[in-house]
Amino acid sequence: MAEFFSKEWADAVRDALTAGPDEQARALKLQEYWDFFDFLKSVYPASWALGCRDLPEMGTAYLFVQWNGGTVTDCRIIGPDDPLQATYVLGMNYRDWKALHEGYDAQRTVMYRKIMLEQGDLLEFFKAVYFFVESLAVIGAVPAAYA
Repeated sequence: MAEFFSKEWADAVRDALTAGPDEQARALKLQEYWDFFDFLKSVYPASWALGCRDLPEMGTAYLFVQWNGGTVTDCRIIGPDDPLQATYVLGMNYRDWKALHEGYDAQRTVMYRKIMLEQGDLLEFFKAVYFFVESLAVIGAVPAAYA
């Protein structure tokens, strides 16, 4: 199991996001929902910098995810001193990341403001919020070892 916020974990996240939600997740919602999700995924042009504010030994770091043509074209960890350029920058505390990986609901993570949009156009972000939430659930399902 890869360490949380490591290169190996980011690589696993990239593969999981490209594959998308599994059949178990898809069985819980109507096919029309997933048709819309798949459409958004195919045309989604944005990038995310998903921050962890209080990482042990690192402070703040970001999982950078770049989408293009339905696939993740770049997925890496950006350290606290690296330039931060993404369409949307979001931040979440370490304990909330851990809760997400332990099964806390991704939709509630967004709805209860455990992850917050810090930079980027709010309206544009929320036009594709269901795509983001499902992607966050996929990220949360990628195994990670915590300090």
